[in-house]
Amino acid sequence: MSGGAGAGRKSLEGVVVSDKMNRTRAVEVEREFRHSLYDKVLRRSKRYLAHDGANASRTGDRVVIRAAKPRSSRKRWEIIEVKK
Repeated sequence: MSGGAGAGRKSLEGVVVSDKMNRTRAVEVEREFRHSLYDKVLRRSKRYLAHDGANASRTGDRVVIRAAKPRSSRKRWEIIEVKK
């Protein structure tokens, strides 16, 4: 078995929409999919609370988040990369 810490964890890419909390960011992740019956492309978005220990990201930054152990009741993701 190879792989270091975090190997196999789910990761998503999104945009920071709120940086008003200390060490916590609200990240909006958008996905596109095709409707199975009507064959129309649909867009859906979802907001996740992610831990940012260094307070490095700001509103509007594109970030990569990955699943982590729960840090609070709603915060279960962490920011691993800021793409700006």
